[in-house]
Amino acid sequence: MEIYLTVKGQIVIPSKIRRMLNMKKGTRVQVDLDKGARRIILTPITREYVEGLRGEYKGKGLLKALAAEKKREREV
Repeated sequence: MEIYLTVKGQIVIPSKIRRMLNMKKGTRVQVDLDKGARRIILTPITREYVEGLRGEYKGKGLLKALAAEKKREREV
């Protein structure tokens, strides 16, 4: 499926896909870049997505990882 970029750099996610992913007005979307494959990955941050992450990162030093990620972002 092809979509177009507007003059302001915006895209519209087709309604069929929004319904499938339970995306509503105000849904936050995480944007990631796969440089090797030259792809943009959009992940809707819905209640189901957040609930699916529960317990997955327990005891993995997330505070240190978050601090390191923020430091890398500032360096760019």
